[in-house]
Amino acid sequence: MLVPPWLERLLKTDFFGVCRTHGDAARSECNMYCLDCNVDAFCFYCRSSKHKDHQVIQIRRSSYHDVVRVSEIQKVLDISGVQTYVINSARVLFLNERPQPKGGKAVSHVCEICGRSLLDTFRFCSLGCKVVGIKRNGDARFRLDVVQRSGEGVSSSSSRRVNNNVSISSSSREEQEELREGSQQDIYPPTPPPPPSTATARRRKGIPQRAPFRS
Repeated sequence: MLVPPWLERLLKTDFFGVCRTHGDAARSECNMYCLDCNVDAFCFYCRSSKHKDHQVIQIRRSSYHDVVRVSEIQKVLDISGVQTYVINSARVLFLNERPQPKGGKAVSHVCEICGRSLLDTFRFCSLGCKVVGIKRNGDARFRLDVVQRSGEGVSSSSSRRVNNNVSISSSSREEQEELREGSQQDIYPPTPPPPPSTATARRRKGIPQRAPFRS
């Protein structure tokens, strides 16, 4: 099985609606998904009551687009080849393709599926694009390798490969953005302030004058 059945359902799910059962509660937004049940999104209180012992991942928002933390998704998927970003000190990746900003400068790395510009030498901009790439070419995968024991504990070759990709992206450039619901910032770094003008930078104090002696 090239693509897990729950993944395609996850990518089509609408998140951040108000829970019908806990609509009056403080944390009633449906931003969680159960990989065992593979049904609609649910809220924090539904997780405690209905999905306590299940595999659950939390979806977050960045610039009105759904993202998931790498630390959560790499436990169940081989995410190698997907561009990752650092947002609020957490490494995340996007669930679905995003519209390409117009008038962008030329870049050397682009998504193989949608053509979106990438920061590093990755193949896909999102999990959704990797799904399309797997079905089209069959030269990538989501399945994690069989877990093998090493001297330092439990690990797998796919997990090591994922960690290598993360470190490569982190060493090149880490984009900072606020990770929250409804953030209006884009994933690109802010424009730096202009340098001080030459006149201001070269201005010096005048020659100091002594006070006159008293007669």
